[in-house]
Order: sequence, then structure tokens, then C-alpha cells
Amino acid sequence: MSPTEHADDIALTVDRLASADHVCCLTGAGVSAESGIPTFRGADGFWAGGRAQDLATPEAFARDPEKVWEFYLWRRGLLTEKKPNPGHLALAAIEQHVRRFTLVTQNVDDLHRLAGSRNIIELHGNLWIDRCPACSREVHRSIEDVSNQIPHCDSCGAMMRPGVVWFGELLPAEAITTAQEAASSCDIMMVVGTAAVVQPAASLANWAKANGAFVVEVNPEATPVSHLADARFPLPSGQILPQIADSLVSRATS
Repeated sequence: MSPTEHADDIALTVDRLASADHVCCLTGAGVSAESGIPTFRGADGFWAGGRAQDLATPEAFARDPEKVWEFYLWRRGLLTEKKPNPGHLALAAIEQHVRRFTLVTQNVDDLHRLAGSRNIIELHGNLWIDRCPACSREVHRSIEDVSNQIPHCDSCGAMMRPGVVWFGELLPAEAITTAQEAASSCDIMMVVGTAAVVQPAASLANWAKANGAFVVEVNPEATPVSHLADARFPLPSGQILPQIADSLVSRATS
């Protein structure tokens, strides 16, 4: 199914974007997958002979922090070879041509920021952040700063940990609250590349719809959000979002 088969929904979505006061967008692993980033679930869920998810816990870090860091430093190394894809770039372009744009992401790879997005809420943290469990100091690394050395805190000397939310940990309260407020106050809710089954992110579209928002879904597979969508595009984000962004930019500059 090609994007041109959705010309009416593209036009409707662009009309809504052009007049919206606030656009909220939720992204998930499907957007990262289009850049070739493994999800470590299902068939991709193994690393060094074990389940990668078993390393993403506070218990694993307490038991063997060096092994956990070996895994996360390897993941950072993988990301140095990855680039934002057309879906990332299109969302950054849309942000520049609407009045207010809030990007809520479940991804930890920082590709939205590299693509140019600015108003980002990271529900699950960021793989490039080192956080000190002793004094809470944080350092945001860059791709150019990637290292194979386990980081220690410059303030207190403690071994730092990856700044991601592990299994068994609560999501950052401020991020959840801000995301819920954005979803509840937006005119348009875009749900892109997420199965919409992990809470509380899965409920954002419901809150938006309940408050009168126009819901747009971009996902090759049907999800629990699909029945809420006013415009649904069963395609990868990199195939449809650039068309929407180009139409919006053309409209804004004509």
C-alpha cells in the first residue's frame, strides 16, 4: 500500500496541523527500528548468550555492574553507526511549522534530538546519559564521546549507571505528568511506530481523544489505538511522515 493511496487523509492531517494550537506526538520502537536499531525483544532479545532484558534491571546492576555496562557500552557503539531516518527528520520539520509541538518518546537512542526535534519528553530515559546513583549527578554523553570505559562520577567517585529506566523501576514522575498534560491539552495526537500496549504511554491517545483531539496513527500493524484514529496510515513512518511534512512546509511557505 503506497502513501499516494492516502492522499485524502494526508490533506486532512495537514489541514489540522496547520490550524492546531498544540500537537502532541508519541513515538515508539518502530521509529527506531527504521534506523536499524534492534529492540532486544523477541528474536533480537539475546546478547552474549543471555537475554538482554535480564541485564536491564537494578538487580543485575547490583549483582554484576561491569557486565551490565559491557552491554550498554556495546549498545552505544551500535548507535554510533545509526542515523535519524526520514521519519525522525519529518517530525522535526513538523515541529518547526506548528505553533506548539510536544514529542513524547519511549525510545532511548537520542535520534529524535539528532534529527532536530527540541521539545522532547523521554519516558524511558536516554542511553547516552550517565547517572550517579550516589549523588544523582548526570552527564549527557555524545556520539563523539563514546568510550569503552565504565564511567565514574567526577563529584563523588561512585560508579555511574546508564540513564535509562530499567524493568522494575518507575518512570520519571515529571515526564509522566508532562506527557499526560500534553496529551490532554493537544488539538492533534500523533501516535507513531508504537504498539501502544505499555502504560502509561498507551493511554495518551485515549486522554487526547477524550478531550477532543484529532488522532493520527502511523503504524504498519493495527494497535489498540487504531479504532481511535481519525486518520490512520498503515505504513512505516519514513514513508508517510515526509509527505505530510513536505505538504505542511509547502503550505506554510506559499
